[in-house]
Amino acid sequence: MIQTLDLQFLGKPDTVAAFLIETSEGPILFETGPHSTYASLQAHLAARGHKPEDVRHVFLTHVHLDHAGAAWALAKAGATVYVHPLGQKHLHNPDKLWQSAKMIYQDKMEFLWGTIEGIPEAQLYSVAQGEHFHIGGVDIIGWHTPGHAVHHIAWQIKDSLLCGDVAGVRIHNGIVVPPCPPPDIQIEHWQTSIELIRQLSVKTLYLTHYGAYTDVAEHLDALERRLLDRAAWMKPYYDNQTDMQMITPLFQQYVRDEMIASGLTDESVLEQYENANPGWMSVAGLLRYWQKQAQSGGR
Repeated sequence: MIQTLDLQFLGKPDTVAAFLIETSEGPILFETGPHSTYASLQAHLAARGHKPEDVRHVFLTHVHLDHAGAAWALAKAGATVYVHPLGQKHLHNPDKLWQSAKMIYQDKMEFLWGTIEGIPEAQLYSVAQGEHFHIGGVDIIGWHTPGHAVHHIAWQIKDSLLCGDVAGVRIHNGIVVPPCPPPDIQIEHWQTSIELIRQLSVKTLYLTHYGAYTDVAEHLDALERRLLDRAAWMKPYYDNQTDMQMITPLFQQYVRDEMIASGLTDESVLEQYENANPGWMSVAGLLRYWQKQAQSGGR
């Protein structure tokens, strides 16, 4: 059984999750959350009779700090960390990952993300597309699912899929929205990954932001539609070279209006969506997407 662990990011519930499976070879962890929530992760483990040293296998969807920021601490306790080949180098030497985030978050880095250390190469396992693992009676398949990030993996366990960010952000059964941070957003690749998930015919999607959803077909259709809608919304602003600072409040209002129109009016839930998927990050990511399209001669 997949257990959802609420890491209480920024002191708020239902924003960032890790997932735990008990096996005959000890607990397996999917996602770690940021290092800033490591104490919460330790508390969840302790409540189930485990110490970090008991976790021998950590499966990451991608190396963004809200998903993998505490992976080094689990590795220090002895775990092997499973990651996409393109993400492995960033966990072994996280300087570029950290400095890239610091350019965005500046003096808020430690508050948001804690700290980070490199993971020895011997404890990093580079996962091939469709690779199977059998650990403690549990079968796990890793599917490369780029779009949100080039180094993204979704993990299939029977008819469930631990999706990271490729299946979007959805909180309290609200609408699903696509998180589009720079620099890797690629709409067409994301659509291909959504189609791959459709073909897997899984029955439950586990979202790191946040929770489990069983309306898989409707969820994926809505995600793809909003992904295309957001890209189309951004295109005129890119064409007109509009300043990002001017675009961001307009985009945030666009997203807010969409949520309110769907019936979501609870301010605390709207805040949770913004914490899990900041509007300014999607503005930066979508502008970068259109820039790369222009550079490559795309549409």
